[in-house]
Amino acid sequence: MLEYVALFLVFMVIIVLFYGIIVVHDIPYEIAVHRQHPHQDAIHVAGWISLFTLGAIWPFLWIWATLYKPGVGWGMQQGPSSNMQKDIAELKADISSLKKQLAEKGE
Repeated sequence: MLEYVALFLVFMVIIVLFYGIIVVHDIPYEIAVHRQHPHQDAIHVAGWISLFTLGAIWPFLWIWATLYKPGVGWGMQQGPSSNMQKDIAELKADISSLKKQLAEKGE
């Protein structure tokens, strides 16, 4: 009788580990769904591929899924700084003065 209980426990541990590994590898996809990530399907497929590569790409999937935030986007875009805006204004002024010089020489 004790052998059957032990065999049952061995099978239960194997089943729980099997499903636990699948659930852990699906975490980046769940994050992507929660954040309305535009690449949800790609993250989901890559999560399954990660199962067969023994989790080698799983940390990158986690990063990929967490980079996108709804309403903010990727969060990597920064508007032009004040120095950059000043430089752009100076370049525009230089271009307009060069156009005037060319127009005067052409006449």
